[in-house]
Amino acid sequence: MRFFEEKRREVMKHIEKYMLEKMHEFLKPIDQIWQPSDLLPDSTRDTFFQEIKELQESAKGLSYDLVAVLIGDTITEEALPTYESWLSMVEGVDKTEHGGWMTWTRHWTAEENRHGDLLNKYLYLSGRVNMRAMEVSTQYLIADGFDIGTGTDPYRNFIYTSFQELATNVSHRRVASQAKKDGDMLLSKMCGVIASDEARHAKAYKHFISKIFEVDANEAMIAFEDMMRKKIVMPAHFLREVGLKIGQTFGHFTDAAQRLGIYTAIDYVDILKSLIDEWQIESRTELNEAGEKARDYITSLPDRLIRVAERMKNPMLEYKFSWIHG
Repeated sequence: MRFFEEKRREVMKHIEKYMLEKMHEFLKPIDQIWQPSDLLPDSTRDTFFQEIKELQESAKGLSYDLVAVLIGDTITEEALPTYESWLSMVEGVDKTEHGGWMTWTRHWTAEENRHGDLLNKYLYLSGRVNMRAMEVSTQYLIADGFDIGTGTDPYRNFIYTSFQELATNVSHRRVASQAKKDGDMLLSKMCGVIASDEARHAKAYKHFISKIFEVDANEAMIAFEDMMRKKIVMPAHFLREVGLKIGQTFGHFTDAAQRLGIYTAIDYVDILKSLIDEWQIESRTELNEAGEKARDYITSLPDRLIRVAERMKNPMLEYKFSWIHG
């Protein structure tokens, strides 16, 4: 075990220099990137209350399921303290304040933090949301933490974040599209800029794994197989409302996303296929027996998952969220 931990630390040190070289591509300068106030009504202007009235009129057209998905996405984004502490515990992350990987973690967290800030303020102004119920769920999610099956292994963690950033890109992009159809152009723009951030972050984590495959292909392949056998769980899989047990609300949230086509079982398979292509899984031959078995499992998985997804029925609307006013 000590040998593997030491190897992980060596690999993390190796790819750290590539991360630092390309950080400017993966993350934007703080004084240039958008901020929530760029998109929200400006309380210093005389038109503030008129802008809120217009925002609320547009929000009235959003479907029940879309509001539910948007709230779930917002709570997920606001559980950021959990994700930052999780990344800081990864094997090979230098815990010094200005260590390379801590620099990445803090800058990534700073960019992600804007997402929850923006969506929370929008929901507060929309008049559609029981904010206290939502805030209770957010506090629960941070307090309950999460178990995503990665442990402190950087390979599994970066495979997870590669998948998850792609999934959040899909979700926010689809919410943007649906909001536009429902007549809320402001929300559409908000979710569009968030989706763009997630796409850049996905590019970063995919790059990190590509570099790991260059120097430790067997262990990277085995880690990929292990994560896919466990299934990639969403960060909010412990989501709950007041009076409910851990995870009891998550299924209802994903049902709403499935009904609207915001994020579906087919999307899960499409993301997996994109990662197989990105990391050139099928063509890798520099593997030992365990690595080859892992590669064969991964490459055969999309077809199996597609068959399962095609048999799934669209869930019916049969749940009322405490988050949604009225």
